[in-house]
Parts: sequence; C-alpha cells; structure tokens
Amino acid sequence: MDIQLKVNGQAHSLKIEPRALLADVLRDQLRLTGTHIGCDTSQCGCCTVLLDGQSVKSCSVLAAQADGGEVTTIEGLSSGTQLHPVQAAFTECHALQCGFCTPGMIMATVGLLRRCPQPTDADIAEGLSGNLCRCTGYVNIAAAVRQAAKEQA
Repeated sequence: MDIQLKVNGQAHSLKIEPRALLADVLRDQLRLTGTHIGCDTSQCGCCTVLLDGQSVKSCSVLAAQADGGEVTTIEGLSSGTQLHPVQAAFTECHALQCGFCTPGMIMATVGLLRRCPQPTDADIAEGLSGNLCRCTGYVNIAAAVRQAAKEQA
C-alpha cells in the first residue's frame, strides 16, 4: 500500500506493507535510526516520536495510521547545529548516560511541554511515565524538563 508522510518537514511517498509499524518505516525505509526500538511492546518509550504534534510510541502505531500525517523524529528537532531547547537542557543537566532512551525521552518531553508548558513535578512524572531509563534514576531527566520549560517560557 502507498502512504504519504511528512517527516521532519520533508514529504515522502512510501510503499509499505499494511502491517508495517511506524518505527520500522522510519528506521528501515527512511534511515532515521534515532528512533530506537527497545522492547517492541510499547512499554519502554525509546521509539517515541511526534505524530501531528502529539508524542506517540511509534512501535505501536501502524504506518498506515500515520498516512497523511506529520512526523517529527529526534533528527528533526535541531535546526542545523542549533539544538532544540529540550536537547540542550538534557545535555546541560547531564540527563543521559548510555543514551539509548534519550531520543524517546526528549521527544516525550517535547510533547509534554507542548501540552503543559509549565509542568509541576507530578506533571513531569506522569508525562514521562511511559518512558523507561535504566541508567540515570530520572533526577537529572526531571531537572532537564524543568530547565527546558524555563527556557521555552
């Protein structure tokens, strides 16, 4: 089947299998490997992207469901060498260690800050609850979310 997607601002016409997952299409057909696959069961959040401005776990979205939509991946956040404020905050707050969950955490944070520009600690915990990190303990991740919210205010 054929679908149309706008990914990181660029239009794509793609031929996909009807059962293809958005994560697989992004990684395998468009070579956007910043979208990580961690669990294949939508529990870890490593594959989080923005679909029409909302954060979604791309391993649980059929690519056909995204037909006609706009997808933003971690590769589409920065502007040239200028990091997105959330990316900069994650760097400055040391909110990563191994980095595997980082793209999903950043994309979930962007989605959270779009919904809730001045999040409380409870908002942050809820907003990132679907994203797992096995390294950091979340303290610096929460600090990065607070800093990014301040930067964007």
